Amino acid sequence: MALERSVDTTLNVALISRPMLAVLAAQFLSALADNALLFAAIALLRSLAHYEDWHAPLLQEFFVLAFIVFAPFVGPLADSLPKGRVMMIGNGCKFIGAVAMLAGLNPWLAYGLVGLGAAAYSPAKYGILRQLVGAENLIKANSLMEGSTIVAILLGAVLGGWLADISVHTALLSVAACYLLAALSNLLIPRLPPEHPLHRVHPAEMTRDFGRALSTLFRNRDARFSLIGTSLFWGSGATLRLLLVAWVPVALLISDNQTPANLSGAVAVGIALGALLAARFITLSSVNRALYPGLLLGVAVMALAQIHDMYPAIALLLLIGACGGMFVVPLNALLQERGHETVGAGHAVAVQNFCENLTMLLLVGLYTLLLGTSISITHIAFGFGALILLGMLCLVWMRRKTTRPD
Repeated sequence: MALERSVDTTLNVALISRPMLAVLAAQFLSALADNALLFAAIALLRSLAHYEDWHAPLLQEFFVLAFIVFAPFVGPLADSLPKGRVMMIGNGCKFIGAVAMLAGLNPWLAYGLVGLGAAAYSPAKYGILRQLVGAENLIKANSLMEGSTIVAILLGAVLGGWLADISVHTALLSVAACYLLAALSNLLIPRLPPEHPLHRVHPAEMTRDFGRALSTLFRNRDARFSLIGTSLFWGSGATLRLLLVAWVPVALLISDNQTPANLSGAVAVGIALGALLAARFITLSSVNRALYPGLLLGVAVMALAQIHDMYPAIALLLLIGACGGMFVVPLNALLQERGHETVGAGHAVAVQNFCENLTMLLLVGLYTLLLGTSISITHIAFGFGALILLGMLCLVWMRRKTTRPD
């Protein structure tokens, strides 16, 4: 199954239109449930006997494994079917995972089911933007998507922590309801033509197809830059969210579920602000500007490790989020455009998910191992910030070195 150049299926709808609003509503509800579920699942684990700190990061490991294992298949699925329907399938799988956790299935396995739904959902969610709007509006469309997502992250984290402190059962029931509403919202998205129709489904051929897409994107200078940069950001973000759960009781002397969730919400607010700034000041032609806030991101995390008061912590987390938003939104748009030009947006996002979640698996795994040592959480947080800064410096060096076009 050889890769073919993507067919132009762009509708060029307005940024504020029924199709875009349907996508944004579905994304909001799905992201709201995703973020509430994490803190509900952590609270569920804490309620079980023999709970230890390293149990919570394992939730993220089970979640991201689905992205890695099924990466060769979800990209072709997203490009071979109407993307709105693929989003509905993904939300349906998330709903089943949340209900399974509510029914008493092992929390790690149930969270893995949610990860499977997210793996199918993500390529369609981002790939659909390039089919709805043209290249000139792609960063703005991504900013709207990120803005919707960030508001959902904020509300989901706050509500998830708050409901989990009241009743884990109520929190899980609310999450399942949000996934169901998200799946129904997907029905309002128009049936877009497939970018890469599949003439037959064969796992070995799909795996080879994924390998070709991976190779094609890494040979492209801009796509390679985007893949490495977004992988570093989201791997760091997943680790930071879990790190806050262990850091808050030590640094701020607060031991509830709600405070780490609220602080994650502060990062979300910062990302929303960063997405707005990215839409205003960064275009595809000036995407290298995103490297400056990326460098500041690592410095801010290192500073956070030294904080012991709530308000300075909130200020630094807002800064971390803003730097992250300005860094990742332009890189996402860059990959969607280069992917649309070469292997298809769905294939490109599936490759991106594979790279990002492999990075998450490695960084969260490293963090989980460090939790089992005698190293303090403060030192772990500082070292984590230094690792981000080193990664960003390597990215700057790589971008400056590869100045010739592919």
